[in-house]
Amino acid sequence: MASAIGESANIEHLATLLDRNREGIYTCVHCGLCLPACPTYRQLGDENDSPRGRVYLMRAVSESRLAIDSVFAEHIDSCLGCRACETVCPSGVPYGELLEAARAELAATRSGGVEQKLLRFVLNRFFTRPALLGVLMWIARTFRESGLAQLAFDSKLLGNRGRLALALLLSSRPALTSNAENRAAEPSVSTSPRVAILRGCVMEGLFSHVNRATERVLRKSGCELVEANGQVCCGALHAHAGELETAKELARKNIDAFRATNCDTIVVNSAGCGAAMKEYKHLLADDPEYAARAADLSKKVKDISEFLIGIGPKPSEAIIARRIAYDAPCHLIHAQKIASAPVDLLRSIRGLELTPLIGSETCCGGAGIYNLQQYELSAKIALDKVDNILASGADMVVTGNPGCIMQIGASLLMRGESIKVAHPIELIDSAI
Repeated sequence: MASAIGESANIEHLATLLDRNREGIYTCVHCGLCLPACPTYRQLGDENDSPRGRVYLMRAVSESRLAIDSVFAEHIDSCLGCRACETVCPSGVPYGELLEAARAELAATRSGGVEQKLLRFVLNRFFTRPALLGVLMWIARTFRESGLAQLAFDSKLLGNRGRLALALLLSSRPALTSNAENRAAEPSVSTSPRVAILRGCVMEGLFSHVNRATERVLRKSGCELVEANGQVCCGALHAHAGELETAKELARKNIDAFRATNCDTIVVNSAGCGAAMKEYKHLLADDPEYAARAADLSKKVKDISEFLIGIGPKPSEAIIARRIAYDAPCHLIHAQKIASAPVDLLRSIRGLELTPLIGSETCCGGAGIYNLQQYELSAKIALDKVDNILASGADMVVTGNPGCIMQIGASLLMRGESIKVAHPIELIDSAI
């Protein structure tokens, strides 16, 4: 259940930001095509837990026909933000923007429960300070690699939510065993294009092996890598949690850092981070100093698969005999509208068999920290995903977002399955 909402704030506060997005709200014609695409509606069968229903609730609040209460907040909080509704919407409703607007105002009007205060503290104190976040990630990696996390998970002394947290951490371990980590990166064979990489917070903290693989593949592909000193967290988690002002501040820092590199392209290997950076132009649209800079930077952002397909992937040198299932991250296929690039890259690998995965375009239930906040609903959504993976007969799942890797990997671990989950660039790195 969502935290209580301050009655004094009521309609006025939420309506302020939603009013700015009223055009998007009115774009919805309530056709209902979004209903079967919505994971929460499929699970709950409640119109208020569908995109159409949530947009209707937002409209009612913006028009002062509905008060903000804990029930309204519950329906907004239960949304995964997967944006599958945007893909099927014939009217082009900017649902992701509307959801962030609603959550921003809800965050400002909550009375402040323990969970909400803890979330704000972590997001606004740790994720905005690279040094502190680095310490936190070092502790997490040390716990993961020491064997203590595995021991605690195997002991089954913790409840389901505690075991899930451990499983999420364990699933961030490298899925492939090779000598790639010890292989020296080859020098660039040309000085064009100039590419800067978003290191990211979770990616560099828990998935540094994916970042190193990304660097090797880009160098092998003839790119000149330039370092964006001063880059910070992309702000995606903050925007999804309604902490828009913090998200804007992080965006400004990243814009300054990447503009200073004079790079041609900004490559991102996390679907959620890539979507967030491509939408800086919307996030900072009202900022007179940064609006134009944000729009320019957003044009330079490319997902790693999108970029490699654009320049032409290197031919596969090694044979990788695996049967894999590709699961499309929501913020890649729905937010960034990139569907074929990762699949085409994987198909270029010799020996790799790509088996169909039913529901590959549907959300796994991870959605940032949704799996910890909405544990039961997230687990039900993940159950369908795991069933489909097992039915596919794949010996590995491949997906391009850290949250998805951890959610799917953790869900498999909780079921006692040994199937690993990897990032596509890990396979590309091994192949070339």
